[in-house]
Amino acid sequence: MTDKRGGGAFEFGGGEKKLLSTKEYKSFLLDLKNKIILSRVRAARSINRHLIRLYWDIGRSIVEKQAACGWGQSVVEVLSKDLQRGFPGLRGLSAANLWAMRRFYVEYTDDHFLQQAVEELGKKSVISAPVPARKAPSFLQQLVEELPWGHHLLLLEKIKPPLARLYYIRASVRFGWSRNVLLNQILAEAYERSSMKGKTHNFQVALPEFLAEQANEALKSSYNLEFLGIDRQVKERQIEDRLLERVQKFILELGYGFCFIGRQHRLVLGHKEYFIDLLFYHRFLKSLVAIELKAGSFLPEYAGKMDFYLNVLNTKEKSPHDNPSIGIILCAKKDDLDVEFSLKSKTNPIGVSSYHLTSKLPKEFRGKLPTERQLLSVVRETHLHGEREKSQ
Repeated sequence: MTDKRGGGAFEFGGGEKKLLSTKEYKSFLLDLKNKIILSRVRAARSINRHLIRLYWDIGRSIVEKQAACGWGQSVVEVLSKDLQRGFPGLRGLSAANLWAMRRFYVEYTDDHFLQQAVEELGKKSVISAPVPARKAPSFLQQLVEELPWGHHLLLLEKIKPPLARLYYIRASVRFGWSRNVLLNQILAEAYERSSMKGKTHNFQVALPEFLAEQANEALKSSYNLEFLGIDRQVKERQIEDRLLERVQKFILELGYGFCFIGRQHRLVLGHKEYFIDLLFYHRFLKSLVAIELKAGSFLPEYAGKMDFYLNVLNTKEKSPHDNPSIGIILCAKKDDLDVEFSLKSKTNPIGVSSYHLTSKLPKEFRGKLPTERQLLSVVRETHLHGEREKSQ
């Protein structure tokens, strides 16, 4: 039996199996699946934008009515009850959530926040006059509407400085951070360690402008490796071993978008072999990222070695559609002047960051807490004293 609809023909039964195994059909099926997924994502984003726009409008309305009519705080409680009666079963109309909507509008239209947003997002050309009070520019509203309500609640609770809040909004939208990933990034002080202060790299000369900005955001000035449980200086291989045991936490520390490829990644050049400590692929940068671990301070020769590795990666392993490979050198310490001069002649993008293995002790406790040796001495004395008492 044949079916000639659409101008073609195929046989059912055995012919159907043959059809399913063809490259054309598999490609066609994959294309349709991608279209369905994309459509669902777009629908979800559209629903989210309308919800955030509604919450923004509710917050604005409450603020304006309170100012115009002299209503006090009790109006929010009354309003919540009446709205819930009018829309039974509709979530998000509790008094607590209405207060959050009001705060959402107030804090995102604060003069200081708006000024910082305009300067940080580089949209000065969009606005020819100062932003009116309580009026957010359209580019900021569009950015805010991309983020789910749960993310905004978390940022309102945890983050106060405007620049920090803008950083987390942009990063969440760009990298698709879930609420849990956002919380982890906040707890890891991603904004503080992503600021330009303390960063050393040559991305601005080695990469196109749009990619240099993204690579700069992906690189931190320092990395917190406390989760390794190492409390003293150790060999590089020991750090590498521990990182691989806790690779999931290390990827969270690196930031969203890093995909682990392998450890001691082998490069072959002629009759020689070379090994990269850790190799990742960054989904959003679309670049291979080589990481070299150094137990001591930064030395200029580390930059030359990394430059060599990147040349080989770009020639032998980078796909035609990938962006240039990026190198990150992690050192226990670094001198920014040494790094700057070491990277001057390098054409490949290389960043140098420091790491710390233990928490930094607050100033008020420095010199006031016992050292490890003193603690061991006390434990040993206590143990000996206990043994003497047993023997008596």
